[in-house]
Amino acid sequence: MNGAELKVKLNTGAYIPMVGTGSNPTSRENGYEAKTKEWLLTALKNGYRHIDTAFAYGSEKAVGQAIRESGIPREEIFVTTKFPVTHHGRVKESFEESFANLDIGYIDLYLTHWPGALEYVEGVLMPKNADGTFRTTESVNFNQSWAEMEKLLETGKVKAIGVSNFSIKTLEELFKTAKITPAVNQVEMHPYLARNELRNYCAKHDIVIEAYTPSGRSVVREDPLIVSLAKKYGVTPTQIILAWHISRGNVFVAKSENDERQKENIAIPVISEEDLGKIWHLDRGMGVCPVPTSKPGEALGWTYERLGWEDFHPKVANI
Repeated sequence: MNGAELKVKLNTGAYIPMVGTGSNPTSRENGYEAKTKEWLLTALKNGYRHIDTAFAYGSEKAVGQAIRESGIPREEIFVTTKFPVTHHGRVKESFEESFANLDIGYIDLYLTHWPGALEYVEGVLMPKNADGTFRTTESVNFNQSWAEMEKLLETGKVKAIGVSNFSIKTLEELFKTAKITPAVNQVEMHPYLARNELRNYCAKHDIVIEAYTPSGRSVVREDPLIVSLAKKYGVTPTQIILAWHISRGNVFVAKSENDERQKENIAIPVISEEDLGKIWHLDRGMGVCPVPTSKPGEALGWTYERLGWEDFHPKVANI
């Protein structure tokens, strides 16, 4: 099955390709933007038509360059970017920076990267206090920044808006003031973190789920069931997991800088319903993508309770 041909309809009426490539560089060493542009050009050559980026990734310019140099008509490529946790109070300014960085005429989907807000400090992505805790702010919240995002739709520079890392709890808080329903909720999702309740909630509200870290990294790829199914079907463990996502109707972003792995990630095998059912039973509410934290039970300064993560057990990264 050619994943490049699979699409899902958003609540705006537009279609988003189910298989996307991320653009967060593995390294920020000198010359990383040129290298990022090159492997994104390879991804486009391999058939990808959905690129996910973010202000925080430092790859927006590389994404724009790759698209312009690819020779592929702009309307055939779906581009997502996001404003960072420190920009809740400057959505318009942040959007214009991303718009200029990309320089591709318009943005297909614009997301808030995180529900909580940190203070804006120019040039600092995750500012901290003297004691090492994150510099959170209550002067602005996601209800206010969402209202600013809604205004962006009026400019015609962006076609759809959505959220990232939102739970049922934070979505319900957003719905108290939102005039426009998010088109997408981008969250970590894989067989160890199926998030079925959130998935069902989003489906009920016509919000497309988009999975990041979709393969679950080596933790999930090396699960005995996944390995055995990969051998049975003669494919890679990652391909088995991505077939599971497709069976659930998930959009996913599977980033690879490697030509051969890019080709594998877009070639989706057909898995029997019985074997897909076995994968569903792997769920254990466990995240594998490190969440920035400065103390137990919180992420970027918000407690798990405030985030609506009571049943989620994330991997933490003390930074």
